Amino acid sequence: MRLDKYLKITRLIKRRTVANEACDAGKISVNGKIARASYDIKVGDIIEINMGLKPLKAEVLSISEYATKENAADNYRIIP
Repeated sequence: MRLDKYLKITRLIKRRTVANEACDAGKISVNGKIARASYDIKVGDIIEINMGLKPLKAEVLSISEYATKENAADNYRIIP
């Protein structure tokens, strides 16, 4: 699954266009490397989002095409 789509489905970023723009601006990295929106996410990847005041780090636990609001957070784990 594409990185921008994964960020939208898991609700780490609210809109796919915002996720795409953040990737283009170099604000999102996967496994320590700046990632493009077309990057293919795999289970076990570490996503770092450097938007706003507080950076966010999350590990990919599962990948699903659809997620409801209630189970969207089951796809990732926040790393402190």
